[in-house]
Amino acid sequence: MSTRVHITGMGIISAIGNSVEDTFLSLSECRTGIEKINHLKTSHKDEFVCGEVKLSNEDLNSLAGTKNYDRTTVLGLIAAKEALNKAGISSIKEARTGFISSTTVAGMCHSELVYKDFFDKKTNENFIDSHFSGVSTNRIAADLGIDEYVTTISTACSSAANAVMLGARLIKNNILDRVIVGGVDALSKFTLNGFNTLMILDTEWCKPFDENRKGLNLGEGAAYLVIESEEQVKKFNKKSLAIVSGYGNANDAFHQTASSAEGFGATLAMKKALDVAQIPAQNIDYINAHGTGTPNNDSSEGIAMQTIFENKVPKFSSTKAYTGHTLAAAAAIEAVISILSMQNNMIFPCLNRSEQMKDLSISPVNALEKDVTLNHVMSNSFGFGGNCSTLIFSKN
Repeated sequence: MSTRVHITGMGIISAIGNSVEDTFLSLSECRTGIEKINHLKTSHKDEFVCGEVKLSNEDLNSLAGTKNYDRTTVLGLIAAKEALNKAGISSIKEARTGFISSTTVAGMCHSELVYKDFFDKKTNENFIDSHFSGVSTNRIAADLGIDEYVTTISTACSSAANAVMLGARLIKNNILDRVIVGGVDALSKFTLNGFNTLMILDTEWCKPFDENRKGLNLGEGAAYLVIESEEQVKKFNKKSLAIVSGYGNANDAFHQTASSAEGFGATLAMKKALDVAQIPAQNIDYINAHGTGTPNNDSSEGIAMQTIFENKVPKFSSTKAYTGHTLAAAAAIEAVISILSMQNNMIFPCLNRSEQMKDLSISPVNALEKDVTLNHVMSNSFGFGGNCSTLIFSKN
């Protein structure tokens, strides 16, 4: 059984950049990608701000070298290809390779545009062809040449964390040598209208962990990590970016869309991750918090952090004010950001924050911090349905 799971490559595309390098530049300049809606066709175009990728579907297909792929699939393919390239993988078949992708609305960004015409017999295009969650996963896997193990995870906003978790377990149990893990979601009218109905969208820039926070900004994007076994890394003399040292999943079992006020699920997920990593809580140097900017999430997560760290909470921040909340892709995007933090000894701050939350005794990082020693970074992702997941990344 392999004892350690190494990250050897990563790829990302979001509102703050089309690559790992672009992303780091935006983060290091504390530059948000959240703006007025440009590409999504919606009647709310001028009402909300979102973290849109700054390219049209045509531009994305050109960048990926594809034709007529739906936005979800092409975003995922761009990030996955970058991850493979960064890992120096030229032959998929040289090792037992899997692909685990996560998504919430999959190709709905396309199917919601064509289904009416299909039923009115104005088009022959079957909207079902791109609608299901597994469609984008299978198309990306086929383009990458992966067929040994391919699956899709959809557990709302914790999806990509669970993809990383499953991939790590497959490697630890010697079922696969390497896995491309992550997630992708494109903006759609369904998600924008749905979150608007829940009354948890902010019409201005979101303010995670601020007393006057009003809600989240939706985003879109994709990120993938290449994770490999210790044996694989040694065999091919690969550079390891970080270790997937801990992971935990729990369920709050409280409400369909809200977390418990006490943060029971979040607390248990963090505890499990620390147990798997076999490190004490005080060894965590930084937490990339879920931090959506909604009243419920930030309070619940903050209380959970105070509980698990016994009021000695390490430095923490939320980076969703840069990218928007990218739903199933969030944990993968924030995994890349967490690793960039470790690589560059930097903590990227909460943006737009001005007032301390009254029900918390802790405060996030509010300004860019450099030359910070980061050996263990925790990343939280908590989804609808109470699905709570925590990852821990560590330096070699």
